[in-house]
Amino acid sequence: MLIPRKKTPDLSLPLVNGGSFDLTNDAGPKGTVLSFYRGLHCPICATYLKELERLTPEFEERGITTLAISSDGVERASDMAKKIEATNLRFAYDLPLSEARDWGLYISTSRGKTSIGIEEPALFSEPGLFLVTPEQSLYYMSVQTMPFVRPSFKELLGAIDFAQKNDYPARGEYQGEV
Repeated sequence: MLIPRKKTPDLSLPLVNGGSFDLTNDAGPKGTVLSFYRGLHCPICATYLKELERLTPEFEERGITTLAISSDGVERASDMAKKIEATNLRFAYDLPLSEARDWGLYISTSRGKTSIGIEEPALFSEPGLFLVTPEQSLYYMSVQTMPFVRPSFKELLGAIDFAQKNDYPARGEYQGEV
């Protein structure tokens, strides 16, 4: 289980436009937003990532980098980046499902073709949104069992503004007896 204020798992993945991402070395000065998505087959993911693409410059103004991540291979990840017309948001691919589990993500099995006619992979992770500090500790997370009702990127920006202004700590860190 991931715990706020504790180190997250390492994450090193190839990027669609070349090169690679390594959470240890590629964090923004104030942190990194990691948006794990289901894959090209998910129309809700495309809509959600289009919003993150639009707001990525606002995250960057706050010193936070953004990354979209899936277990899709390079071709499907590239197709998703093209689909949402990504110019700001980076796309990482080939997330091993064992690492998805390390991040607390749920794994689903294929149900065939989706409503947009794209075949689901045999196994894939469900969505998760994380804000990781430059020191690679967990600040915020939300994981889901379904593609529906995701956290708002605009609200996350507002929360970041409040947290930065007030030096607000990550919450949920207590692990003692209850």
